Order: sequence, then structure tokens, then C-alpha cells
Amino acid sequence: MSAPTLDTHVIVVGAGPVGLMLAGELRLGGAHVTVLEQRHTPTTESRASTLHARTMDILHQRGLLAALGTPPQGGPGHFGGMRLDLTSPSPHSGQWKVPQARTEALLAQWATDLGATILRGHRLLALTQTKDHVLADIRAGNHRHTVRARYLIGCDGQTSTVREQGGFAFPGHDATKELLRADIADITIPDRRFERHRGGLAIASRGPDGITRVMVHRYGTPATPRTTGPTFEEVTTAWKHVTGEDLTHGRPIWLNAFGNTCRQADRYRNGRILLAGDAAHHQMPVGGQALNLGLHDAVNLGWKLAAHLRGTAPHDLLDSYHDERHPVGTRILGNITAQALLLLGGPEVEPLRAVFGELLTLPPARTHLAAMISGLDHTYPPGPGHHHLVGTPVPYHHLHTTTQTTDTFTPLHAGRGVLIDLTDTPTLAQRATPWTDGRVQVLRATAQPGTPPPPFTTALLRPDGHLAWVDGDPTSLEAALHRWFGPPQAPPHATGA
Repeated sequence: MSAPTLDTHVIVVGAGPVGLMLAGELRLGGAHVTVLEQRHTPTTESRASTLHARTMDILHQRGLLAALGTPPQGGPGHFGGMRLDLTSPSPHSGQWKVPQARTEALLAQWATDLGATILRGHRLLALTQTKDHVLADIRAGNHRHTVRARYLIGCDGQTSTVREQGGFAFPGHDATKELLRADIADITIPDRRFERHRGGLAIASRGPDGITRVMVHRYGTPATPRTTGPTFEEVTTAWKHVTGEDLTHGRPIWLNAFGNTCRQADRYRNGRILLAGDAAHHQMPVGGQALNLGLHDAVNLGWKLAAHLRGTAPHDLLDSYHDERHPVGTRILGNITAQALLLLGGPEVEPLRAVFGELLTLPPARTHLAAMISGLDHTYPPGPGHHHLVGTPVPYHHLHTTTQTTDTFTPLHAGRGVLIDLTDTPTLAQRATPWTDGRVQVLRATAQPGTPPPPFTTALLRPDGHLAWVDGDPTSLEAALHRWFGPPQAPPHATGA
């Protein structure tokens, strides 16, 4: 049976954390969003459970931390299983343990409160791209129908249907080594943090619910082609081989395997079809970077596509999504590949691990790797302006206005640009006035007494929290406003471009 065609500005395929984050970002920008998810109910699995500092900063910038609560700290970080102090200048320094199910619930509530539509039990069968729109052929139970949109974004994971049907190449290599992973009840074993034994690698951590997550790799064992997860017997046999412990009396809750696959889409945009998250890049989930990388994709893309649909964006703004995020993805995949070599290599990598261990004691090396893991070093090409901070995430600082105490994150709650002026220079505000039609807010403030001042006196923030202009002259400010927020005059409604 078929149903009438539904219309929306944007179809997001996949209601995982990345798709839901993107839906919320698009709604902040005024786009109509329909999220299609083949699962009938939200996930109860928590495959990804680590949020890094940059992700927590983003949640802060969207006003979501109060709803999230204060998650437990995730303890020390690591690089390839080697202890790494993740201390950073972020107010959310370190790593935070948030079950994926909780992240999804938070983002789903936020997106729907903003007006996004989430259709569960809807499976994408095929898609067709034309000059003006994308048609998605959907199955929902015994019914088939079509959703028509101006743009479609694949957030549908490693085996992405959107990527496959959307004409994207996906170069790289499949897994050669793998880790077996299981959540097991009714066992009592010591916690193990990246323990390297004669026969392999063993990791174990008991959660507050009494369930123990174990991960194990036997050195020299190749990855197994899989269409389903490993058997409990595979896990217990490998664990016994590596540690000598017997887990067969335990009760498996969840079984999974992941390997050192490394692939990245050759482009993140093909006309009206785009990719984000694991649909755009497939990497070993080591160090908790995969989920965080995908969420940062969503925050970069959402405001740009929404501005494009409103008709306020410069002509190449949407293309800057690929230009900014593809190099970041390449770099992260590179550091994950390096970690996989250190983590899953046998005795032959011990000399390399010894050298790395010495390097990690040097403050510059520690700081460099901590910023990379935490997502705080994601710097985009600067565009107008040549200040060294342009393109970097805005640092957190307390501010004071005539009416309230605030900070450099809170004004970003609305998902629009912010011009922070600590000089109260009338010329700057006047230059920005043509963009204060909902695209840019002017915030006149001073540094909060008794707190360190920001490393700038004037700064233009993009909606994703990256600095677009810092401490330049009024003419360069106008150039930055044009570059990121379009012409001074803007149509009042979305055009569906």
C-alpha cells in the first residue's frame, strides 16, 4: 500500500545522537526537519558512553547541560591504551560518562521541543535526487510512501544506505584486527585497564548496575567477517586464553565486535545529499572519539544548511561543511589508526610503546594529544581576518553586562551568531546592525571582575561556537559578517532553496 507524499525542508536519516543533534540544529535555524528511523523504539544500548570536553562545551552552548545533569567523570584518558591526562582549558576538562541511550533521549527531547518530527519504524528503501529536491522511498510497516525534501542527510551509520545510494565513494580499508566486547552480568572479576598480557589485550570495568563490560583481543588473530555479533563462547574463550579467567558462568547482556576499519567518504556533499557521523567516516571506536566526531559534524552542518534554506547564506557556505569537516575527519582517523597500532599490536610494538610512554611525560606532547582527543584543536580555515584565534572554538570566560552576569557560551543558546564587544565601541555595533535581524546578536559586556579576561576585546562568534573574527577593524568585521552570515538584507522567510 502507498500513502501520499510528505514534504519537508530536510530529511535526516537516522535518529542516533548525530541525527538528533542535527535535527535540533536545523530547527534552531528555522528549517522544517523530518527524521526517519528504522527502529521502532529508542535504543537501550550504550555502545558509545564517553563525551569529551568539546562536546560538553557544545551542549553548554546550546543550554542542554541542566537537562543532562552532572555525569560522572570518566577518569583518565588514554592514547592507544597508554594513560593520557586530558586536562584542558575547557570548563568541562576531561571526559564524561554518559550512556548513549541517555544522550539520545536528551537530544530527541530537545529536537522535538524545537519542532522536529521523528518518524520511527520508517526504513529508507531508495532515494532519488533531482535538480530541485530529493525523494525518499520509505517503508513503514506494510505501507510505502515518499518523503520529498530540499535536502537529505545520511546519519545512518557505518552501513549507510544514504551513502550507498547517494553516489559517495568510501575509500579506505576494512578491519584486519578486532576487539570482542560484551556486557556480562553475574560475574566478579578485577577491573582491568588496557592490560597487555602475553597472549593479548584485556579490558574490564564493572558499572554501578553490577554489569561488567569486557573487551578482549588475542594478538595475531585476524578480524572475522561478521553480519552479526560474536557468540558468548567466542568472548569467553578469548578471555580465558588472555587472562586465564573463566566467564562461562556469566549472563551475557550484549555482545559486539569492532575492528580497525578505516574508511572516509571522498566528499561529504553530493548535490542535495550530505553525510554526517559514521555515515561519512568509519573508524575504530577507540578513545571515545567516533561519537564526538559525529556530533561535531552535525553542529557544523546544521546552521549552514538552515541559513542556505532561509536564503541568507553566502553562495559557498554549504560547501564549507565539507571543506572544514573532511580534513578534521582525516586527521582523527589518522590518530585512531596510530592508536590501533599501539593498542592491538603484539610484542613487536613494545619498543614503540616505550618511546611513546616517554613522550607522554613531556607537557607539550601531552597537551597536544589531549587537545586532539578532546576535540579542542579543531581549527577551521580562518576566512576574513588574520588573528591567530580565528577559526578556533571560543574559549570560556565570564562576562558582565549592565543587567546580568553571563559568559562566552550562554549567548549561543539560540544558535545564531554573536558579536561580543568588550570595548563598547559604537562603530562596531553600527557596522553589525544590518545583520541583527535574527542572524547576529550584539553583546556589549565587560570581563567579570575577579576572573581572567578573554584573550580578545571584540570577537564575532559563528553559531557553532568557532571564532569568525577577532580584534580587527570595522571593515574586516563587515567582511566576516558577509562571509558567514550573507548579505545585509535578508528575506524574512525560508525560501526552500
